[in-house]
Amino acid sequence: MPLLRTARPDELPALVEHPGDPERNAATRAYLAGLLDAGCTRPEWCLVAEGPDGRPAGSVVLWTLPGEEVPLAVVLFEAPEDEPETGTALLDAAAGLARELGAADLEHVVDSPAQAPQFQRDPERRGGLLRAAGFAPVRDGRRFRLAVPAELPADDPRLTFRSLAELGSGPFLAVLEELLADTADARLAADVAEHGLAGAARRLFDDTAGLRHEPGWWEIGYAPDGTPAVLSLPAENPSVPVIGFVGVAPAHRGKGYATAAVVRGTRVLAAHGAREIRGDCDAANGAMARAFRAAGYENFADRLEFVRDL
Repeated sequence: MPLLRTARPDELPALVEHPGDPERNAATRAYLAGLLDAGCTRPEWCLVAEGPDGRPAGSVVLWTLPGEEVPLAVVLFEAPEDEPETGTALLDAAAGLARELGAADLEHVVDSPAQAPQFQRDPERRGGLLRAAGFAPVRDGRRFRLAVPAELPADDPRLTFRSLAELGSGPFLAVLEELLADTADARLAADVAEHGLAGAARRLFDDTAGLRHEPGWWEIGYAPDGTPAVLSLPAENPSVPVIGFVGVAPAHRGKGYATAAVVRGTRVLAAHGAREIRGDCDAANGAMARAFRAAGYENFADRLEFVRDL
């Protein structure tokens, strides 16, 4: 088995280079350079499997939100096709390091078809390596994106929006509890089972709050009868603006409000300079997928999410 070690400074940000694939190599270098600059990773979180020529033949990088100290996920996972044991060893090493740094679990996502900047080709093989290293699939997701047009749809006139800056967090947590009591999202349902409604709502609120946003961006949309109908939590992750979370209160489902919530988040992000916006939902959440499409988004990839408990 190849030697596993921390990447040397001269190997960053390239790590594994693929002969004859300049697009992938350039995109991956730029991605890792950006992560290092943003504080989403650091040199000592970049692990490699050394090949016969002394250069990286495999790699794994730990990732977190900008400036945080505890890793949340694995990115840039590469393993030689003919050495599955090397892939397992890299993932085990990353998990061990993450545990030492205080992580309770570790995530990795597999996109299909392969997307820049990680170019996760052969998703079935990658999934097998993850399962062999103790990762389990927790969500089958759908990814959506929108190139922001010059003219956006108008807000739904039935809804009156009030922001986090005005309301404070209490009403948002209350609406999240109501939404999570009847969620079609497997990952969120698992959080409810483990942490209860209040705990899961707080975790979702705090996790989304870890993304860059302004209190005025986050809003509750109230129906004509004055009850909360939708929640809209747009934000910016380190790479791209996102529809961080949207949801429709159970009593108001079937009225087209999910599309209204996506449109509202899109308008907020566009007003602050977004040129491309992304979002995702569970494959089982057909209503949310339809809402993204109705708001002009395209389903450009599927995303299988894995987690390993540490």
